[in-house]
Amino acid sequence: MKEIILLKYGEIALKGANKSTFEATLAKQIKYRMRKYGSFEIKRAQSTVNVIPLNDECDIDGAYEACKKIFGIVRVNRAVACEKTVEDIIKTVKECCGDMLEGCKTFKIEAKRADKRFPLTSPQICDECGGAVLEALPGIKVDVRDPDGVIRVEIRDEEAYIHPNQEKGAGGMPVGTNGKALLLLSGGIDSPVAGHMICKRGVKLEALHFESYPYTSQRALDKVGALAELLSEYNGRTVMHVINVKEIQEVLRDSCDEDYFTLLLRRFMMRLAQRCAQQFGCNALVTGESIGQVASQTMDALCVTDIVCDIPVFRPCIGLDKEEIVEISRRIDTYDTSVLPYEDCCTVFTPRHPRTRPELAKVIAQEERIDVEQLLERAYATMYTYEKQDI
Repeated sequence: MKEIILLKYGEIALKGANKSTFEATLAKQIKYRMRKYGSFEIKRAQSTVNVIPLNDECDIDGAYEACKKIFGIVRVNRAVACEKTVEDIIKTVKECCGDMLEGCKTFKIEAKRADKRFPLTSPQICDECGGAVLEALPGIKVDVRDPDGVIRVEIRDEEAYIHPNQEKGAGGMPVGTNGKALLLLSGGIDSPVAGHMICKRGVKLEALHFESYPYTSQRALDKVGALAELLSEYNGRTVMHVINVKEIQEVLRDSCDEDYFTLLLRRFMMRLAQRCAQQFGCNALVTGESIGQVASQTMDALCVTDIVCDIPVFRPCIGLDKEEIVEISRRIDTYDTSVLPYEDCCTVFTPRHPRTRPELAKVIAQEERIDVEQLLERAYATMYTYEKQDI
């Protein structure tokens, strides 16, 4: 039997005159993701992408799992292709129904006749294929309302496809169709979730991490590199840049009031992130903040930090509570890495009583005690691209 993967997309079908551009970007993404699993042909037709293995060495299991993580796809089907004749369709249903309905006591057939030239109507296809299943699997029964299993028969322009229950895809829009942004990636739970959520809307990501070596360790950095690698499953290769803010933290500790430390550090980070974004062609920043979660994420604090930026700052997690964020992190497989007990720069010199309702004038007065521009220049000069793993 000839097995292929059928990918159905959703929002792209609504793009009108721009549809072909979105389809081409999606096909490019699929082709890129399939490279590690062997040689596949990528064909587009009727709001569906066919992923066709070209030889027996292809890892169709791995390809199938990878397809579930490609944004722009809403349904993923592992299907058997056959000739578009009544005889071959019935034969194929008989051959594969045992595997597709394994463990099922009831079933139904669903038919979609995209090619209206096919001699049987959809109800007739269901009748013929249902009879084939009953003949092949004695004891199984038809239940059209609440079946244990479903076999779908699709009649398309070139071939017919038989497949069981559809699995949910990643949804969203193809990566790269809505620009490029820079994700501020810490070692915590929230920022990878924020990256995943904005990536789902078609935004290509690069990442920026702030380290504080030697106060933070190589293991802490490798942990964030691992998070970037996990995001690559959805984003494609995720380049991660690193900036050392140790000197900034030490100067803030020595020159400014302790309760302003976190706010002032955040303002430095946002300035550095904007400069990095502009250097690498990113049009926005993405952070993992959830309003009110910690002192630096109150509305007043966010206003004080955002004012130093001239480009948009997206916060996909802003209205989520911690439980919702953790749920997403588990689903995208970043949670176990995020909770590894390695420190990040935000845990260095943490104030005992940080400001939650800062006044901008007082924050600026604190910055007047230090040479902001010189500190920014020296910190930005430490920037490098993380390359420990092929992320």
